[in-house]
Amino acid sequence: MDVEGTIAALDRGEVRVAEKVDGDWHVNEDAKAAILEYFRVRKVEPIEVGPFEYLDKIPLKHDHAERGVRVVPPATARYGSFLSPGVILMPSYVNIGAWVGPNTMVDTWATVGSCAQIGADVHLAGGVGIGGVLEPVNARPEIVEDGAFIGSRCIVTEGCIVGESAILGAGVVITASVPIIDVTGSEPVEHRGVVPPRAVVVPGVRQREFPAGTYGLPTPLIVGWRDESHDRMSLNDVLREFEIGT
Repeated sequence: MDVEGTIAALDRGEVRVAEKVDGDWHVNEDAKAAILEYFRVRKVEPIEVGPFEYLDKIPLKHDHAERGVRVVPPATARYGSFLSPGVILMPSYVNIGAWVGPNTMVDTWATVGSCAQIGADVHLAGGVGIGGVLEPVNARPEIVEDGAFIGSRCIVTEGCIVGESAILGAGVVITASVPIIDVTGSEPVEHRGVVPPRAVVVPGVRQREFPAGTYGLPTPLIVGWRDESHDRMSLNDVLREFEIGT
């Protein structure tokens, strides 16, 4: 395995950890294995950036101007991640193996974990946490598809997918084990690990019996479906349209 060559190709966007082929996401196990090996062979060393000093194994990216990427201090993107033209990083973090699509905004204190795949025209609002999946090498990373809006302090983890143009209202937590419940019809419909395209999702609660009594567990709720008119609205306006916003 050409570890250095693979990491360089990831950094240039010529190789991706995961890609959508014929409607399904496929994991590049060789790319993930190269990242793991890269961590093993690299030595911890000082990295100086202006007045800041870091101590790490992975260097930082240095091709922002050539890529047409705006990076606001102290935003950080590790070498081996890829930032497409038009990406804006507010003070935020993008880890190795991640891929961020054109014209996407990674807002203040948002994090994009190792190998996460973020589509084009996505907005990751303040404090969003997109997890990272390195091991096992065949595990799918977290994926946010084109045009999605991820509201403030949302969390997407455990290899979950947020479909195209979906909206997550502030504070939604998406994990592989917690159902995402569509409550727009006469009967609830459960989804696990995947937010359907154009779904409008808000935090909810489901009741569950325990020996000590009945308690509510956090559960994302699909309360509507985004149409073309919503594409021109702000997040708050869309939520108001579904009688969710203030």
